[in-house]
Amino acid sequence: MSAPINDGGPAFPTPAGIQHNDGMTLRDYFAAAALQGILADGDGRCRADDAKNAFKAADAMLKAREAK
Repeated sequence: MSAPINDGGPAFPTPAGIQHNDGMTLRDYFAAAALQGILADGDGRCRADDAKNAFKAADAMLKAREAK
């Protein structure tokens, strides 16, 4: 069984006491930003490994946040 993925919590948290849906995680937000850069650097077409690479970059960013 693999270890749970650190998703970084909500990307846009709200103050305590306000009921809300957490929406996208910080991991998803980082992956979306990385994918945008990956696509901008090429011909704009999404390849099979682009999403995987975006999540690898997101995981690296979350790991870097833990090391601060």
